[in-house]
Amino acid sequence: MFDVAIIGGGIIGCAVAYKLSMYDLKICVIEKENDVALGATRANSAIIHAGFDPEPGTLMARLNVEGTRQTPELCRRLGVHYKNTGSLVLAFGEEDTETVNRLYDRGVKNGVPGRRVLDGRQARELEPGISDTVTGALYAPSSGIVNPWEYAIAMAEVAALNGCVFSLETEVSSISCENGTWLLSCGDRQIRAKYVVNAAGVNSDLIHNMVAEPSFRTLPSKGQYWLMDKSEGKITSRTLFRCPTKAGKGVLVSPTVHGNLIVGPDASPGSRERVNTESDRLEYVKATALESVPGINFRNAIRTFAGIRANTDRDDFIIGIAAPNFIDLGGIKSPGLSAAPAIADEAIRLLLDCGAELEKKENPVTDREHVVFKDQTDEKKRELIRKNPLYGRVICRCETVTEAEIVQALRSPVPARTVDGVKRRANAGMGRCQGGFCGPRVLEIICRETGMNPLGVLKDKAGSYILYGQTKEADNV
Repeated sequence: MFDVAIIGGGIIGCAVAYKLSMYDLKICVIEKENDVALGATRANSAIIHAGFDPEPGTLMARLNVEGTRQTPELCRRLGVHYKNTGSLVLAFGEEDTETVNRLYDRGVKNGVPGRRVLDGRQARELEPGISDTVTGALYAPSSGIVNPWEYAIAMAEVAALNGCVFSLETEVSSISCENGTWLLSCGDRQIRAKYVVNAAGVNSDLIHNMVAEPSFRTLPSKGQYWLMDKSEGKITSRTLFRCPTKAGKGVLVSPTVHGNLIVGPDASPGSRERVNTESDRLEYVKATALESVPGINFRNAIRTFAGIRANTDRDDFIIGIAAPNFIDLGGIKSPGLSAAPAIADEAIRLLLDCGAELEKKENPVTDREHVVFKDQTDEKKRELIRKNPLYGRVICRCETVTEAEIVQALRSPVPARTVDGVKRRANAGMGRCQGGFCGPRVLEIICRETGMNPLGVLKDKAGSYILYGQTKEADNV
C-alpha cells in the first residue's frame, strides 16, 4: 500500500514526486514507458517562460510566474543545466505592435519582472541577427532555457533516493475504489494507494475518466522542430518569439543550454503517440524562422523531431480534485515546463485539502551531485581522472562525454536502460554525429555494466532494438 501513487513520469509527475519525497510518505510513480521523461518532456522548446502570455487570473498565469521564480535555484541544487537568457517577442508591423503592448500589460498584471517594450532599433541592438523588418519587441529578462529531460530525471533521482518507487513499463488499465483506497490495475499487477495524482500528460483525460464523469478532452497538437549544430548557436543569445496566436506561441528561435540552436515549433492536429516529422511542416518552420532571423544556415541542421502538446478543450491548466483523494493535473501544455515546481506545490496543497497527513522528513535528500566532466576546470578534471581512470576515456567526441559519466548514468537511482536513456542522462550522442560514432561503444558499455545480451539492448522505447540476429541456441535448432 502506497500513500500516494503518481500516474505519469514526465516533468510534472517527477516534480510532484520530488517535492512529496521530502515528506514521510510511501510514494510510487507509475509510468507506462521504459523511462521517465519520454513524452512531451523530451520534445519541447526547453523554454522557461517569463509569464506574460497567459491570461491574467488563470492558473497558467499564477503558476508560470511562480514556477519560473523557483527554477533557477532548483536547477542549481539539482545540478541541471539552466541559463537565464531573457526573451524577445518580435513585432512585424502595427498589428503585432498592438499584440506586444497587450502582452506587456498582461505581464504587469501577472507580476512578470523587468519587462520592457522596445522599438526595432533597440531590439536589433540586443540581437543584431534579427530581421530588418522587425518594428519592435517585448523584452522579458526573467525568461530562461533549461535541459527539460535532465530537469525531470534529476528530480526523479532525488525522489528515488528519498524512497520513492518508480514502476516503469507499467500502464494503468483501470482504477477502482475499495474500502476507501484506490486500486490501480496495471496488466497483471495491482497497485493500492490512499491518494492518486493524475499527471498522465496527453492521457490525463483518459485516466480522469476512469474515476469520474468526463469533464475535459485532450486535443493533441504536434509541433515540429529543427535542431542546429553548435556552429549556429551564437546567432542569438536570447529566445526569439513571434507574436502568439490561438495555435500557440509560434515558431521560435532559441539557443540551447548545450550551445546549439533550436527552431520551431509549428502546430498541427496530432495523435497521442505519433511523433513523426513531415517535410512540408518542417519547411514551414524553416521559412517562418528565416523571417525572424535571416542568417540561419539550415544546412547545419543535425536533427529534426516532433513533440505532442497536451492541449485540451479548456484554455487553462486543469488542476483539482476529480474524486475523493484523486487529484487531476491535466492539460499541462506550455508553460507547463516553466510551471512544474509550482504545479507540484499546488498538488501538495490539494492533498492537504483531501486530508492527507504530511510530516516533513528529518533529513531528506534535497540536492543532486552530478559530474559533467567537460564543465570542470583542468585541475578538477585531473583530480577526477586520478580517482577514476574512466574519466580519462572520452566515448562521445562531439560532446566530450567520458566512460565514467556513462557508467554513472547506468548506476543512477533511476538508471538508464537504453542507449537514448544514456543520452538523456550523460549527453552522449547529442552532438553533430547524433551517436554515429559513440553509439556502438555506448551499447557495449551497457552490456558490460548490466549483463544484457547486445540483441536485447534498445535504442529508446519498447521494440526499438538496435541489433538483430540469432543466438547459437537458435542456430542449433
